[in-house]
Amino acid sequence: MSKKAFVALVTCFNEDETINYAATRAQVRRQVAAGNNIMCAGTNGDFTALTHEEKIRLTEEVVDEVGGRAEVIVNAGMPATFETLQLARAFDRIGVSGIAVITPFFIACTQDGLIRHFSTVADAVETPVYLYDIPARTQNHIEPGTALKLSEHGNIAGIKDSGGAQDTLAAYLQVARDVPGFEVYSGPDHLVLWSLQNGAAGCISGLGNAMPDVLAGILSAFNAGDIAEAERQQSIYTAFRTELYALGFPPALVKRALYLQDSSVGASRQPALLPNDEQDAKIREILVRFSVPMPL
Repeated sequence: MSKKAFVALVTCFNEDETINYAATRAQVRRQVAAGNNIMCAGTNGDFTALTHEEKIRLTEEVVDEVGGRAEVIVNAGMPATFETLQLARAFDRIGVSGIAVITPFFIACTQDGLIRHFSTVADAVETPVYLYDIPARTQNHIEPGTALKLSEHGNIAGIKDSGGAQDTLAAYLQVARDVPGFEVYSGPDHLVLWSLQNGAAGCISGLGNAMPDVLAGILSAFNAGDIAEAERQQSIYTAFRTELYALGFPPALVKRALYLQDSSVGASRQPALLPNDEQDAKIREILVRFSVPMPL
């Protein structure tokens, strides 16, 4: 089975911080043209800054723009199971390929609490549910044993690992080997190829916003059995990641790198990173060094 690349799509904003749906649709077209699938309302999509109603409309716009040419996963996760359920049911009606559920944030959860949370959501929808682990942002971690228990639920299809620890990713991949049909999608951009070689179903990458063709190149080369080319593309992706992320908070830097390529994506809602001439100059240097196209 071919492995899949999803890009955790940015949400585009106007100067008054309203959502620029036309610009967001343009980013969808760009990613689909490169060969990537879409995840919307994720960390790179500023989901914590979006209202309930905006998330629903954003998903409708993305699904409409994709028009069946690619898969769409959308994140429904919120701190409370109650609102997560409301969003998941709305996304279920829209007709997405999958519903990701990030672990609750701000509220400290036990592993039993996480099992109840995810199971309740998965019980309520027909669309396959994907666990979404990013403990650095939520302070709640899905332990591999918990993922194994949740994998037994008939509507929990897999997990997105954005923890960044290779040993945790390896433990999730072991769950996938033990439970047929359970899929692991890697989030760390430097582990895309490693995860594919070790059984991942694919990746969900934020960095792909800035480098869609390189991300797609890793996947297409791997799927074609050209490991040397996949390694070459991964080395570019990893080096770009290392230099860009050294400047600060990764999602904000990805958005800014994309802004310097196409200003229609706008800035993020406050209090996110504001434009900074010194930092922009450093990002431009990185983009030039990696031959990323920018406006003249």
